[in-house]
Amino acid sequence: MCLIAFALDAHPDYALVLAANRDEFYDRPTAPAHFWDEEEGTEGLLAGRDERAGGTWMGVTRAGRFAALTNVRDPSAERLSDAPSRGTLVTKILTDERPPAAVLDALAADANRYAGFNLLAGVFEADASPQLMYFSNRDGRPPRHVTPGVHGLSNASLDTAWPKVETAQAGLARLIEDGRAAPDPLLELLHDPAPAPDDALPDTGVPREWERALSSVFIQTDGYGTRSATALLIGHGGDATFVERTFEEGTPAGDRRFSFQIESAAGAVRENE
Repeated sequence: MCLIAFALDAHPDYALVLAANRDEFYDRPTAPAHFWDEEEGTEGLLAGRDERAGGTWMGVTRAGRFAALTNVRDPSAERLSDAPSRGTLVTKILTDERPPAAVLDALAADANRYAGFNLLAGVFEADASPQLMYFSNRDGRPPRHVTPGVHGLSNASLDTAWPKVETAQAGLARLIEDGRAAPDPLLELLHDPAPAPDDALPDTGVPREWERALSSVFIQTDGYGTRSATALLIGHGGDATFVERTFEEGTPAGDRRFSFQIESAAGAVRENE
């Protein structure tokens, strides 16, 4: 993931309203969102898949576990040639039965093995207060609870005021205020190719023209760009809707829609491709 805007416990109907773009090289093999039920230990896990390293960037389970990851762009960080794939962290969170706080505490003890990352990890259950934690291995702080409200996350710490983060946060807040928090408007919010003005660009150690290209909500360059956009809504009653729109070099390639009821024993799941 390279951009996540989400509202936690800030909507009368939804515990979580989330819109997220995954940016990646076009030639990196990827499977679209699907249930990983064919593999032992991943029953009920819904996510896309990085077919090169085997992990994922965001997922949710029928039991209400949620996790998402973004990379951290840090020009001062040491490059780790033998670092494990960060996408495996999301899989670990989704398949672990411990509370998110315990899982992140365990991951934090080993976090320096990985290149820079941000992690969101939570549990959403019917008629229960949502639990969402945030942890980065680059800000020197322990895992912490995310407060209710509208938040944004890209390739720096949570709620860092990058233009694309502020654009996505403001757009999500407007959709909620206008009563339009639904998959299709969320996906449209994510399809904004406008770059930030040069005087507002962050400095993350890449050339200025690359910084400009990466500053838009929706990225499209030669060889790299937004590969998928995801809308996720989890109701206070445990009803979940997950819609993924994939792209082929900037062109929409289709939607995958899933809806299910979060419960300890998973109920019916519907999929429309």
